[in-house]
Amino acid sequence: MILGAQLYTVRAFLQNETDIRRTLAKIAEIGYATIQVSAMGKIAPETLKAICDELSLKIVLTHVSPERLVNETDQVIEEHRILGCDYIGIGSMPEKYRSDDWYEHFATDFRPAANRIADAGMQFMYHHHNFEFIKIGGKRLIERLIEDFSPREMGVTLDTYWIQAAGADIYEWIDRLRDRIHCVHLKDMAVRGMEPIMAPVMEGNMNFAAIMKALEKTATKYALVEQDICEGSPFDCLRASYNNLVSLGYR
Repeated sequence: MILGAQLYTVRAFLQNETDIRRTLAKIAEIGYATIQVSAMGKIAPETLKAICDELSLKIVLTHVSPERLVNETDQVIEEHRILGCDYIGIGSMPEKYRSDDWYEHFATDFRPAANRIADAGMQFMYHHHNFEFIKIGGKRLIERLIEDFSPREMGVTLDTYWIQAAGADIYEWIDRLRDRIHCVHLKDMAVRGMEPIMAPVMEGNMNFAAIMKALEKTATKYALVEQDICEGSPFDCLRASYNNLVSLGYR
C-alpha cells in the first residue's frame, strides 16, 4: 500500500490555482507520494497534472459530483485520462436515495456510468459514511450496495473512522469488502468527554497496526490519510499521520 493524502483535509486551501500549487507543495514536502483530489476549486486537468508532475505527486483517486458522474460520464472519463487517474469516486450517496422510498433507483441511475467507467479501464469507487450501516428493508445499505453492483461496476473506498462511528466491526468489513477496497481512507477516532472526534492516525483509540495488517490482505493499493475536522492546522494533522504510519513501515 502506498500512502497518500486525501485533499479534502485541506479543502480550505484549494480554491484557486495559486493556493492549489502552494498546498500541493506542502503535501509533497511532508512526504506523500499520492493524493486524492476532492473539494478542489476550478482548475484545468492539464494544469493540475503538470503541477503534480513537477512535485512527483500521483493522483490516484478523485471525488466528483454524483450529478457529473451520471450526466457527464464521458467528459469525466476523459479528464481522468489526462490526470492519469484510474479511480473515479463519489463522496457520498445523494440524500434522496437514502430511504426505502428511493434507494432502489440508485443502481438504475448509476450503473450505466459505472459500466462506461469500467469499459474505459477505470473503476467507479463508492465512499461510505456511517449511514450506509442503517438497515433499510431489512438490510444495511452497504449490504444492498454490494449486492446491486458487481466488483467490476463498483469498488468501495473503505473509511476506517466511519465504520467505527457506525458501531460496526472494522475487521469484518475489511474482509467482506476485500476485493473491492482498492483505496482506503485512514482516519482515527479519539474522544473528548462523551464526544467522538477525528484525530490523526495513531493518535486516537483505533488499533492501526492491526488495521493495516488486515488491509494488506485485501486489494488495497492506496492508503489515503483524511481528517475532515482538525484541531489546529490540517497540514500538521497530515504530517502527524504520515510520520506515525512511516513508523509502522509504510510510505
